[in-house]
Amino acid sequence: MKKVVLCGIGGQGILLASSIIGNTLTSKDIPVVVSEVHGMAQRGGEVVSTMSMGGYRGAIAGLGEADVLVGFEPGETYKRLSLVSKEGVVITNTCAIEPPTVFLGLSKYSPVDELIEKMRTVAKRVVAINANDLAYEAGSIIAANIVLLGALARTGVLPVSREDMIQGIKERVPPKFLELNLKAFELGYKAAGEQLEKSN
Repeated sequence: MKKVVLCGIGGQGILLASSIIGNTLTSKDIPVVVSEVHGMAQRGGEVVSTMSMGGYRGAIAGLGEADVLVGFEPGETYKRLSLVSKEGVVITNTCAIEPPTVFLGLSKYSPVDELIEKMRTVAKRVVAINANDLAYEAGSIIAANIVLLGALARTGVLPVSREDMIQGIKERVPPKFLELNLKAFELGYKAAGEQLEKSN
């Protein structure tokens, strides 16, 4: 049984990524329960999607229960860090999006390098990639969510194969955007692989 938490802000494609994972799992007859929390998503608020697979009755992940934490924005990843287990994996986008409170001088945004170092003190493995840059390389920054799916697939934590995930993307992404998204997936898969090999 596994628990996966995806987090970020509205507009980053978290719900599409969640649905691709969910559909991929159900296509392989793996039971999955999904919980989603939206915090003014249309205005850049927090979005969290928790997925429990393999027999859980509830989707919510408590402290230290998540096998994988996938953060679409480093500050949001850090905020949910307490959910990941000590043996878990953190995958985070390194491209920061500062909240309005920072611009208004009401709060400060810690340097991304510092946030990632703190993540490494909690999780067994941390994959930190600039998903925005890789998505841009694939053809459009909007595919950053699929870059992170590629990284997730590379960790081997999910009970489905790389090919299964690719099929899941094919079933959920419109044909005119498919080539872009498949390239983004492969770039994320490769980038995560390079980091995981160095950490072994």
